[in-house]
Amino acid sequence: MKKWIFILMALLPSLASAAGGSSFPLDDPKNDLTDKASLQNGAKLFMNYCFGCHSTQYQRYERVATDLDIPINLMKDNLIFDNTAKVGDLMENAISDSDAKQWFGNPAPDLTLVARVRGTDWIYTYLRTFYVDPSRPFGVNNLVFPSVGMPHALEELQGTPYKVYEERLIDGEMVKEFVGIEADGRGELTAEEYDQAVRDITNFLEYAGEPMKLERQRLGYMVMGFLVIFLIVTILLKKEYWRDVH
Repeated sequence: MKKWIFILMALLPSLASAAGGSSFPLDDPKNDLTDKASLQNGAKLFMNYCFGCHSTQYQRYERVATDLDIPINLMKDNLIFDNTAKVGDLMENAISDSDAKQWFGNPAPDLTLVARVRGTDWIYTYLRTFYVDPSRPFGVNNLVFPSVGMPHALEELQGTPYKVYEERLIDGEMVKEFVGIEADGRGELTAEEYDQAVRDITNFLEYAGEPMKLERQRLGYMVMGFLVIFLIVTILLKKEYWRDVH
């Protein structure tokens, strides 16, 4: 038994690295699932910039509208782009696996559970670390997911991102050191606004992975409260029953 425990402990770092896809340090988006405005904006951005390739096929339009306080008519008119889809349908995109494989090399993955598989830190950092790389088929690469096989879908918002280097004196020699990624300023959003937009998308994808998360946590607190009260009552009853014995 101990042997298997040691093997599992040895494998955990590599498994974590495989799940994240990179050892690049990740940033915390500080998500807030109670922020309905953030979730609504995340849903809008996801549907406009991501849903063309990536589905969330384990969700339904109507459930998303209800949970995020989006009026059904507004959902129909602005967030359902398939004229044949109904508000009660699953959120499946129009691109076929064969077309996606031909265009991108592989079918675009469904993103319903991406936040639970990859983590919100991974998504947030990934969407903020695209950079120009002429050697790649779509002209961009990614620090979190090297050799990524997709274009920078949010470039219209961010602008064209480039790696930034600074010359620093190290051991008596001037060396170019990577310090970050900076857009060219041609995007629709400022750097701060773009970070917030990515945070909203991440927030929406966290909700998509577990729509009942807040309700589950609320019920968990109620159950724990009940157990604490039950424990107190049990202790008092025990003292009462054993009073005469002592």
